[in-house]
Amino acid sequence: MQFSKNLIGHDVAFNNLADLYKKNNLPNKILLTGASGIGKSLFVNYFLNFVYGSNDQKNENDKLIKNNTHPNIFKIFKKKDKKNIDISQIREMIQFQNHSSFNDNSRFIVIEKIEFLSLNSANALLKSIEEPNKDVFFILINDTGARILDTIRSRCIEFKLKLNNNEVKEIVNINFEEDLYEKISNDFINNYNSPSFIISLINFCRDNNIDIYNISIENFIRQIIKDKFYSNSEFIKNYLNFFIELYFYKNIIKTKKIPYKIKNYFYFKLSEIKKYNLDLETFFLEFKEKILSE
Repeated sequence: MQFSKNLIGHDVAFNNLADLYKKNNLPNKILLTGASGIGKSLFVNYFLNFVYGSNDQKNENDKLIKNNTHPNIFKIFKKKDKKNIDISQIREMIQFQNHSSFNDNSRFIVIEKIEFLSLNSANALLKSIEEPNKDVFFILINDTGARILDTIRSRCIEFKLKLNNNEVKEIVNINFEEDLYEKISNDFINNYNSPSFIISLINFCRDNNIDIYNISIENFIRQIIKDKFYSNSEFIKNYLNFFIELYFYKNIIKTKKIPYKIKNYFYFKLSEIKKYNLDLETFFLEFKEKILSE
């Protein structure tokens, strides 16, 4: 099986799934886990293209899969205005599962970020995956470290996806069609970066006239505070914890300028703010006064 040259990394997992499908041994309940932003959803689309991509219909199937309009594929995402995947979405999935297949082909149900299933949604899903209909396959996508019900995990065959640093670098450079990765400030580069994060970081900095190639993490956080990006940028909101982690990693692990108790203090405050949906402005004013001013 020749792995698609357009999908970087994940070749072992892809070839394993493809071989299992060709031999009619594909598990009907698959759990895909991996760090956020490494291309799990893209991986699934490539696999579905392999399943449905006959030569005479390849381009058409590719469009249907990308647009979520393929008659034999049902995808569930958490809606932007919802905190969880709603049970109504699972009910729609059950209706899809009970309908006839188009052209008698296999059908796939893909659920993104299953950690966002509400308890009712998870229980309803559990009933469906215990005895799925014939030729119906579930692919559940989960971010590493995000908690899911053990009863769901135990019923699935898990495939773990990851990228090495060279693959992350290659994806980033191909996205921008130039060698940018190694030029990024060292304060933002580590083994936990995903291509999605680095690409979003570069785009954010370009949009806001920030020199990502020379700026320190300290000055980056100062810019976040000054322009209140913590409240008006979705990218910064999503990665606040990570930027704080980068700051403390540099100043505790590398330079040892700050004691661990300061880190623990601000981690606790940040977790309380997120837990109770409190105002971030006070947090950052204190962060600036107690740490960044030193």
